[in-house]
Amino acid sequence: MAEAAEVGWFARRRTAPNPWVGAVVVRDGVIVGTGATEPPGGAHAEIVALRAAGEHARGAAMFVTLEPCSHQGRTGPCADALIEAGLGRVVVALEDPDARIAGQGIERLRAAGVTVDVGVGADRVSHDLAPYLHHRRTGRAFAVVKTATSLDGRTAAADGSSQWITGPAARADGHGLRADAQAVVVGSGTAIADRPTLTARDCDPEPERQPMRVLLDARGRVPATGPLFDPAIAPTLVVTTADAPSAAVDGWRAAGAKVEAIAPARRDEGGVDLAETLALLGCEGVLEALFEGGATVHASLLRADLVDRIVAYTGGVVLGSEGLAAFTGPGPATLTDAPRWRLVDAAPLDGDARLVWEPA
Repeated sequence: MAEAAEVGWFARRRTAPNPWVGAVVVRDGVIVGTGATEPPGGAHAEIVALRAAGEHARGAAMFVTLEPCSHQGRTGPCADALIEAGLGRVVVALEDPDARIAGQGIERLRAAGVTVDVGVGADRVSHDLAPYLHHRRTGRAFAVVKTATSLDGRTAAADGSSQWITGPAARADGHGLRADAQAVVVGSGTAIADRPTLTARDCDPEPERQPMRVLLDARGRVPATGPLFDPAIAPTLVVTTADAPSAAVDGWRAAGAKVEAIAPARRDEGGVDLAETLALLGCEGVLEALFEGGATVHASLLRADLVDRIVAYTGGVVLGSEGLAAFTGPGPATLTDAPRWRLVDAAPLDGDARLVWEPA
């Protein structure tokens, strides 16, 4: 199962909105075939592994990270293919929460006389497939907040300068986060200040396609100029409200961006409704959305309890009390009221550090 998880993880940048599944066929203790999910419209991991195994699949065992599908989509039901291949045993890490499957693939295999075991390697696969599992259970994109701060938690110096708090290794790692996501999200303040491109560059493996750039602009502040509105680079979605001037909306659309108006946030928050934004992205096939700024958007996500993971890069510099905070806006009144997070990963990056946090 560890081998199947590794094969599936390597395919994560090419499969969305399908899950990045890995499969391994074992006969007499020897691996005779491996496979990972192909890009949308291509074969699922089980079929790729069966093809690799050929006749050796008959009577063999398959280890697969997610329950084989049982419905006709762009490809046929994988459960039927496993039965036809004559597998004697199927070991599944996780049941698929997709309503079209949800245990039916396992039931179909067992009804055909195939031995099925569920739960092997479940902890690792649950972490690896967290964006997919969250999307299928909630309909919302999995929200990852990325920050880069000084040792004292500042994202920029007093004059607003922030390049570069972290070094090349941390910045390259951040591009990997973009490649893992299907959308990179910024607020209007970040878009105006940085004129970002928001593309994933110099990644291994390369993403199947560039992530969609998403601009949150409730009032039409950002002009439709610069790399963010260049459709030759990557698609752009502007999430706005009815308060945006028609001239701004027309300009965004004329530049080639898709524009969606949703409900505004509560009056004390401002901006767009972030829960509705994540639901909209989920409908767009976004499993994982990477929020890159700014501090107001990040803080609003936290207050709304919508953050599923924080990736915090820390650079070896102190900017002092006049520096800009990573999260702005009101917080909990007491330490007891503050939501707790747990550290799930930590890594040094050539003098900087990357800490990954998830809700406790």
